[in-house]
Formats: sequence, C-alpha cells, structure tokens
Amino acid sequence: MMFGHVETREERIEHLISIRELQKEKPDGHIGFMSFIPWPYYEAGTTLEKTGMVKNIPTALEHVRLIAISRIVLHNIPNIQASWLTVGPDTASLCLHAGANDLGSIMIEENVVSAAGASYSSGVEELQEVIRKAGFTPRKRNQDFTDYREVRS
Repeated sequence: MMFGHVETREERIEHLISIRELQKEKPDGHIGFMSFIPWPYYEAGTTLEKTGMVKNIPTALEHVRLIAISRIVLHNIPNIQASWLTVGPDTASLCLHAGANDLGSIMIEENVVSAAGASYSSGVEELQEVIRKAGFTPRKRNQDFTDYREVRS
C-alpha cells in the first residue's frame, strides 16, 4: 500500500480494514495475501508535487506506527514487510520491533523505487547485520516465505 500522498490518516486505517476484510474472503485452504508492504510516497518530481496536492508525507515515526497498526489490524496476513529499500536500514530496524517480520529482498537491479527518489541500497551481509543489531536472527526466504535452502550438486 503506497501511503503519504493525498489520503488522510483515517483513510489509511480504512484501507487496512478493507484489506483485512478482503483477506477473510479467501477460499478455505488458500493463503490469500502472503504479505503486506506499506510504501511511503516519494513526491520528488511528480505531478502531485508540482500541484501542491501532497498533504501527508509520512515521517519515519509514522511509518513505524503504520507497521505496528498493520500488525494488529491485519492479523490474518502472516507477513508484514518494512521495505528497507523505501525507508532505509535505520527505520526498517525500528519496524522489526513494531511488528514487521520481513525487510524485503536484496535487489540485483531496482528501478521503480530509485526512480521515485529513494536511494537506499545494501548487500546481504549489511542487511543481515542490521537485523542482528536489532536483536533478531536473519534468515533467507523464498518468494512464498518458506525457508530458503541452497541445493548443492
């Protein structure tokens, strides 16, 4: 969910509730949404910036709070991601304490977020160190959130 542009804080909560209710409609035996990722809006160079319509640019603290609220409201979605790519390692680290259980992936090539103005990058070892310093154990995962296991031949 991209947030922090023209919506109000109340609309953010309404959106979370809508996602939770939609998740309840999944057929029995199906996972539905595997993860929820709130992405802060980057206004630099956008039409919304030029028109002055952006009114709720989120601070790092608001992002951490949204992670915490997401963990509570979206109790039926197993994974809450604090995308280090959009918020940086410091805020992502705080988000782990607020209920996030995933920081996202190491991108080989990333164009979307960087084109929007985010400039964070990290290697595997650096990101693992961020997780350890926050008091957690890093683990590699597959796209379906199962543990990654290297197959050696």
